[in-house]
Amino acid sequence: MQLESSSTSKEQLSFLQFKKEVLHDYKIAVISRECSLLGRREVLTGKAKFGIFGDGKEVPQLAMAKAFKKGDFRSGYYRDQTFMMAIGELTPQQFFAGLYAHPSLKDDPMSGGRQMGGHFLTHSLDENGDFKNLSEQYNSTSDISPTAGQMPRMLGVAYASKLFRNVPEVKNPKFSNNGNEISWGTIGNASTSEGIFFETINAAGVLQVPIIISVWDDDYGISVPAKFQTTKENISEILKGFQRDENAEGYEIFVVKGWDYPQLIEVYNKASKIAREEHVPILIHVKDLTQPQGHSTSGSHERYKSKERLVWEKQHDCIAKMRDWIFEFELQDENNNILKFVDSESELIQIEKDAKKLVSQAKREAWNAFLTPIKEQKNRLLSILEKLADKSNNKVFINKLNAELSNISEPSRKDLLSTARKVIVYVRNENSIEKTQLQNWITNYLNSEQPKFSSHLYSQTNKKVSHVKEILPTYNDNAELVDGRIIIKDNFDTIFSKNNNVFIFGEDSGNIGDVNQGLVGLQEKYGKLRVSDTGIREATIVGQGIGMALRGLRPIAEIQYLDYLLYALQILSDDLASLHYRTVGTQKAPLIIRTRGHRLEGIWHSGSPMGAIVHLLRGINILVPRNMTKAAGFYNTLLECDEPALIVENLNGYRLKEKLPTNLGEFKTPIGVVETIKEGKDITVVSYGATLKIVEDVVKDLNQVDIDIEIIDAQSLLPFDVNQDVVKSVQKTNRLIIIDEDVPGGASAYLLNEILEKQNAYQYLDSKPITLTAKPHRPAYGTDGDYFSKPNAEDIFETIYNLMQEVNPLKYKKLY
Repeated sequence: MQLESSSTSKEQLSFLQFKKEVLHDYKIAVISRECSLLGRREVLTGKAKFGIFGDGKEVPQLAMAKAFKKGDFRSGYYRDQTFMMAIGELTPQQFFAGLYAHPSLKDDPMSGGRQMGGHFLTHSLDENGDFKNLSEQYNSTSDISPTAGQMPRMLGVAYASKLFRNVPEVKNPKFSNNGNEISWGTIGNASTSEGIFFETINAAGVLQVPIIISVWDDDYGISVPAKFQTTKENISEILKGFQRDENAEGYEIFVVKGWDYPQLIEVYNKASKIAREEHVPILIHVKDLTQPQGHSTSGSHERYKSKERLVWEKQHDCIAKMRDWIFEFELQDENNNILKFVDSESELIQIEKDAKKLVSQAKREAWNAFLTPIKEQKNRLLSILEKLADKSNNKVFINKLNAELSNISEPSRKDLLSTARKVIVYVRNENSIEKTQLQNWITNYLNSEQPKFSSHLYSQTNKKVSHVKEILPTYNDNAELVDGRIIIKDNFDTIFSKNNNVFIFGEDSGNIGDVNQGLVGLQEKYGKLRVSDTGIREATIVGQGIGMALRGLRPIAEIQYLDYLLYALQILSDDLASLHYRTVGTQKAPLIIRTRGHRLEGIWHSGSPMGAIVHLLRGINILVPRNMTKAAGFYNTLLECDEPALIVENLNGYRLKEKLPTNLGEFKTPIGVVETIKEGKDITVVSYGATLKIVEDVVKDLNQVDIDIEIIDAQSLLPFDVNQDVVKSVQKTNRLIIIDEDVPGGASAYLLNEILEKQNAYQYLDSKPITLTAKPHRPAYGTDGDYFSKPNAEDIFETIYNLMQEVNPLKYKKLY
């Protein structure tokens, strides 16, 4: 709908259609506001835990929704409820189901109760985990709470449109209509202070992608006003240097009042046309917005806003302004008749009453849907407990718990299960049919309810990593020995020739073929969009990959060195690692992150923070190949899967000689499977990556003192040893040493937990399990720095020897 003038409005729509659309918009705005108002009450009464709402942002979101088309993607934040309602992807009942954390995708399609209300998405996958036709639906990527965390992914969604338009071999109507799709981003004004906002703004300008970023500006970041947030208190003002002109590409920047309904529609339609047709990034600074209820339910904005500001906010409330515009609007037709949206205020009052009634009914239905199955289980449990009490010596205590549960009129699942588990303690020494019934109830309830909160950390489809079986490399009889970099390069070459939808990008990945020559010549062969260079911007390199993967492409995002991963760790942890989980399997981003690490030089180029990575990136496969053949096999495996992964290539392995396989692109390294690379009888030694070669180098010296170790390559840390082969080794050797170059208590502690507790290897140990790690500080620079900072050959030899010395001090004399 265009509103530049009354004449064009009449040309495009009859006045009755125009009126209907405006009043429909007004009703959506009022419904959304009423949801916010009632939502706050539900939090304050205890039915919901927390609320953060979109009140005050309704009208600009109506305008944004009008320019949003099927195939487009939203990457926003937790104020966008009106937009989601306007495109038909959120109902008031679903809004309240999310507020109550209803663990059901049917009731809360946004996250099945896993995220607090206000975090929105649409379902990209069908029940089999395959992509739907994304071009035929409205799309919203799954929101996250961290401020500005939506920005990197937003870039990737837009970049995918550029690829779909400019790389003919990936054109696919299921995912794109010739790259016409826009990535629509939203962010609060205070969040523009985050570094990843500026990183994304710069990257989008460099890449020239169809992205429209709306900044909802209400002058505050919780209690902190704009003067403490933004230079000049104006984000569009300080970004003026990004404005494109006749001499240079850049942005289009628009500034518009958040309460000016017709002007907002004009701006959003104009921005949409530019971004969609020209692939130019756009910033829309939406000013003069308000927060009628403050930032969230955790506090009151009356504490930090002046009386004058509060009066101004009431006067400039966007819905109130829209209401005035509707009431005052007049149009003269060709016959000099005066046309109005409403003849009297009573028509608007009726819309408002209807909206309130609708929302109130939706709230009740959502709460009943949430509570009914819990109450049904409560009644079953009370019946069991009542009968059990009659048979028990602890009747008094059971009846007390039974009465307490009975008196809870609106119970939670926790109330039920907690009560049942307390009662079972009282009857632990008794035998009765009723006790068996309670045991069965607890088991069944756990089995039915736990998955509602814990499923889909990883894929549950036939494309999960465990379904891909190992295919060994094959070799000619006279196989050529080549540098490891040749194997990884030739394998990538095969991958790119077989898979048109694979892209790789990162710092120095394109023109020079990466810093270790693993991609040399591939940009020239496959083009600058399939093998491309990026700026130094790790967070948005990862975000670029997430967005592309969300749209059906298979990106490989390269982080030059493992230490640099820390720049992107927040995006990896908060967004990628939790994506499949927080969407309950309705979205996926099978991004592969390629990096290299271990034993380089200096404090900031030789870190191995594997323990931190393993713990922060649950939901991502963490792979640590010892050589380039193993690494290449991991890439081949992952491209048949729908799970994200991080591959840490062994930096020292690029120049080491390996046999060149004949089945490049075909052989597959299994994920989650360890490899025994040397059998032995005395000690099981578990290691991975670069340190593994040092362990192998020590074998000869150990043999000379009659110590025979069994060496196991972990290969992948997440998942680790799904076949539990390490415990089988420990069962034979009765001793265990874990060696890695992370800090003490890092990855070695994780592996120790997996082996001793998960695999129960403790019962086979005759000696204390040992971890040999790097020192607790960052590695010092140079050869000596490496020697004194990380496990060296002598450390490994002496640690193993000393363990055997404890076992047999007569045979293995103390060294010093």
